Amino acid sequence: MISVYKLKPKFQQLLTPVLLFLNKNKITANQITISSILLSVFIGILFWYADTSKWLFLSLPIGLLVRMALNALDGMMARKFNQTSKLGEVLNEVGDIVSDVIIFFPLLKFQPESLYLIVIFIVLSVINEFAGLMGKIVGKERHYDGPMGKSDRALILGLYGLLLVFGVTITEISNYIFGIIILLLLISTYTRLKKSLNEA
Repeated sequence: MISVYKLKPKFQQLLTPVLLFLNKNKITANQITISSILLSVFIGILFWYADTSKWLFLSLPIGLLVRMALNALDGMMARKFNQTSKLGEVLNEVGDIVSDVIIFFPLLKFQPESLYLIVIFIVLSVINEFAGLMGKIVGKERHYDGPMGKSDRALILGLYGLLLVFGVTITEISNYIFGIIILLLLISTYTRLKKSLNEA
């Protein structure tokens, strides 16, 4: 399935100098994970108050790019410098789910015409991540299959923020957009669960 996640190896290569710099300065994987969670809260707050200034919508593309970098760095740090731990795994998984909910929540304010679809979208995003985790429980590995995995959702929301900065609204087509996103999330969740069961 097509997914931004497939670009992760190239993205990690670009982040290698940053990784080495952080390790040199005694920054741990768990500290990076916590920083990502705090950044997500900050993004959510800026997004919520973006109706006061359209420039606050830039918190989405910029903030989500930085968050993606932090999410990649914590895993790289843990694997490369032997910092893997149960605490780190819990922080990473729970932090991602909580962060997504916080960042997506303001959509309810800015796209009220799609209220129910956005609620379904948020719920399915959480279920999608749990479906990926099922791979570690009943299968062999954690699954990140798309379409509309975590990286894809970040890309979509980042583009949404850019559109609003330039005064482009999606009100008239938001139901169609979120309908398609929900369909892709269902496909992704099914794919992850199917792979996990096949591995079991």
